[in-house]
Amino acid sequence: MRLCVQRVRHAKVTLVETGAMTGKIGQGLLVFLGIKTTDTDKEARFLAEKVATLRIFEDKNGKMNLGLAEIGGQMLVVSQFTLYGDCRKGRRPGFIEAARPEKAIPLYSLFINEVRKQGIIVATGEFQQEMAVELVNDGPVTLILDCDAAET
Repeated sequence: MRLCVQRVRHAKVTLVETGAMTGKIGQGLLVFLGIKTTDTDKEARFLAEKVATLRIFEDKNGKMNLGLAEIGGQMLVVSQFTLYGDCRKGRRPGFIEAARPEKAIPLYSLFINEVRKQGIIVATGEFQQEMAVELVNDGPVTLILDCDAAET
């Protein structure tokens, strides 16, 4: 499982086809979530807890020392199979490591539910839809969290 996490002042996601907004947050984290063919519930739970408790918000001294809950922040989670795009050969990425929807959707849902269990308000994109994401990155702060079963 791979996350691209951006600290944001605000973010929203809309469906390209209809223009309908599916999720919007104020200050918090925008999480692009990629799911690998070998991922399990274990990785989803581990990364949900990890990202929800990252101390990447500034305290009164300007030091990254506060977590999402401590600042009353929210999270926007957007599925992103292209995080597993392999660009090592040729000019077009290969996506063989990205999980198919029948495996990815339950893990995506589990990840979201695990974050919500920690008291975080979570907004989402819509799985398997073309989406437009708007954000104002705060900092900028962008982190990649990558998980493999051996690390959890």
